[in-house]
This record gives sequence, structure tokens and C-alpha cells, in this order.
Amino acid sequence: MSIFKIATYNVNSIRSRLHIIIPWLEKNHPDVLCMQETKVDDARFPVAEFAAAGYHVVFKGEKQYNGVAIASLKKPDNVLCGMADDGPADEARLIRADFSGVSVINAYVPQGRDRDALQFIYKIEWFKRLKHYLTRFLTPDKPVIWLGDLNVAPENIDVHDSKRLLGHVCFTPEVWEAYNDVKSWGFEDIFRRHHPGEAGQYTFFDYRVPRSAERGLGWRVDHILATATLAKQSLNCRIDMHPRLMEKPSDHTVLMAEFKIRKP
Repeated sequence: MSIFKIATYNVNSIRSRLHIIIPWLEKNHPDVLCMQETKVDDARFPVAEFAAAGYHVVFKGEKQYNGVAIASLKKPDNVLCGMADDGPADEARLIRADFSGVSVINAYVPQGRDRDALQFIYKIEWFKRLKHYLTRFLTPDKPVIWLGDLNVAPENIDVHDSKRLLGHVCFTPEVWEAYNDVKSWGFEDIFRRHHPGEAGQYTFFDYRVPRSAERGLGWRVDHILATATLAKQSLNCRIDMHPRLMEKPSDHTVLMAEFKIRKP
């Protein structure tokens, strides 16, 4: 058996966050770091900086918006981008990499903008498309990890003010239903497995709220979920607040988990 350490981080512009990402990798040494909102076209992705830190990196991005990437100590066995269906390609929102039998799906789920907007309908459909993707290409009896900025706070304890925030596009019944439908495919929330019922644990702190991170005014919208075969082998899952408290941070911080897996 070996320990597999994986983390997710919405970097909100990867080139603006290298001063945080590279030292974090060197200190924590995860097997895999999944990143969202890289906001850079592929030609300008900072491959060299990751290579210097000892990481292989695969990515799909676009200028100024979206973008997903997976940095790993070992080169993945297989890499796929997008939903591979009849809808929008969404290659800059979903990237999958396989590592010695473990499938890692890194997703940046659409935020939704407003409940009356077309973007919100698109968000709900995106969850449906993801479940269809899972059904076509994977099975829940295999080791699968779905993680990233999923833009949903699933429970009241996942936001700092559930009464005031109810109805927000990331905290509303329609999104809970869509998210839970994907989860029902065979996923377990690894953070909640290790921290059941624990409030005040957040991964996102809005820039627009003064000192939101220091005051604990956050949301838990970044998640690591795993199928049963992996969930049972999870050792821990925790939020690392240090990246959010550094100079020029992302509005998100790092969520990480460890699993005990069989060596190939």
C-alpha cells in the first residue's frame, strides 16, 4: 500500500498565483494538485515553473476565463478534456487524468451568475451532462475522484450566513438537487467523512468582503469526492488556509486529502 495525496485549488489566474503555488508544492509535495480558473491560453501556460518544482502538468485553458490543470509527480497514464458529448466542448472546465488505476476528474463547474440568467440553466444542465459522462465512461465500483471548484455549498453549515445567502446560485435548492444527483452516481464527500457536522470550514472567501478570510466569512464550494472503494481508504481531508492569507492570494484556498491505495 502507498499514500496518495491529492489537492484542489482554484487559483484565479495561475500566472498571478505562482508565488503561492510553487512554494506550496515544494512544502507539501502532493502526488496530484488540481487547479481551476487558470485563465491562460495553452501557449502561455507556465510549464517550466512546474517542471523546475518536479511536476509534470497537463492543462486546457483559454485567455482570461476558465481553465483547468493537473500537476502530478508522475506522468498520467491517460488524459482527456471536456465532456465528449453533443453539448459545448467545455474542455477548459473539465480535465480527467488517470494515475495507476485511479481516475481523477478535475472540474470547474459554471458559477451560474443569477437564477434568472441563461448561465444558471447552463449550470444545472452541466451537472446533468457530468452524470451522463460518468455513466458512459466510468463505473462507481472503480477508484474515481471528482474534485475542484464545484460552485455549490451543499449544506447550511457550508456558508457563514445560511439565511441571508439562501437563493444564491451556489446555495439554492435547484443546485443542491443537481449536485446530489451527480453525487448519487457513487460519490462520497471526503471532507464530510472526516468532519461530519463541523461548521465554519470554508474554501472560498469573497474579495469584496473586507478581511473575509480573517473573519471567517466564507463558503465551502471546493470539494473532493471519491467512490466507495477510495472513500473507505481515505486517511484525512483538510483545508489549508495559509494560501488564502498570503500576499496577493486567490479568493479560494487549498483543500487536500490523503488515501491509502494499492501499489500497481
